[in-house]
Amino acid sequence: MVFFGDSTNKSLSEGLSKGLTTPLYFPEVTVFPDGERRIRVVEEVVDADVVFLKTSSITDNVDSFIIETAFLIDAFKRSGAKSITGIIPYLPYCRADHVFRSGEAVPLEVIIHLLESAGLAKIVFVDPHTIKMPEMFTIDVANLSALSLFAEKIKEIGVHPQSSVIVSPDMGGLRRMEQLSEMVGGLAFTSIEKDRDYDTGDIKASGIHGDVKKTCFIVDDIISSGRTIVQAVDKLTELGAEEIYVFATHPVLSEDASKILQNSKAKKIFVTDAIPVPQSKYFEKLEVLSLSSIITSAF
Repeated sequence: MVFFGDSTNKSLSEGLSKGLTTPLYFPEVTVFPDGERRIRVVEEVVDADVVFLKTSSITDNVDSFIIETAFLIDAFKRSGAKSITGIIPYLPYCRADHVFRSGEAVPLEVIIHLLESAGLAKIVFVDPHTIKMPEMFTIDVANLSALSLFAEKIKEIGVHPQSSVIVSPDMGGLRRMEQLSEMVGGLAFTSIEKDRDYDTGDIKASGIHGDVKKTCFIVDDIISSGRTIVQAVDKLTELGAEEIYVFATHPVLSEDASKILQNSKAKKIFVTDAIPVPQSKYFEKLEVLSLSSIITSAF
């Protein structure tokens, strides 16, 4: 195996290199003044099983990320790699998995086709936004989850069945709640009902299915603008919650999410290094958990 890390996520790259017990290499990436990119693989990969990490950057353009990933796969293929496995914890456009309104494209299908056509043989991702995403690929898929990391942290904070509850910020996360509940001893779980305006993107928490308790653990797959989480936190506080902890696998943290989350009534925000959080996006309530052990266990 030859492993290539992502220079924008050196911490996770180093953790994976250690866990896979293989040297760490980085591809050469050149960005020209007009924005075009050149990818070059210097190390010998002829007849090798190549594994690479590619994580979307909060500060980079997601479309550039997709193109750069496709170029990287093509570079490995042209350099003689026997097989190419991509560790891509968060795949941009994962929320665009179907037509929401007439006349729209399905970006996720386009991206999957692009990566597979470039020569990707296997993909490893973590907590996909939709359960049907693995089925959209024709190549091998390793579908991993950060829930065990979250379960460990919840146990550290303290699980009290009479006064604690796991909360999904929307109805779509109930399967995730069931799995996490089992990991922490059968803790009760509930979900918040929300309404979304697909024209404006505005979200409103309209109700809750279940009981609100003193300590709430909100668990989601993505934190983007932070508005959904804050709506959930406000609704739980309104209904009597006193301590609220937030867990999310993918810290997209777009726009003013960091400021919004820091100023929220949540006590702590836990995310993973599926997406590297730049220093400019860090805030006091944030804690980053590493996925390295979960990902290396898949090899």
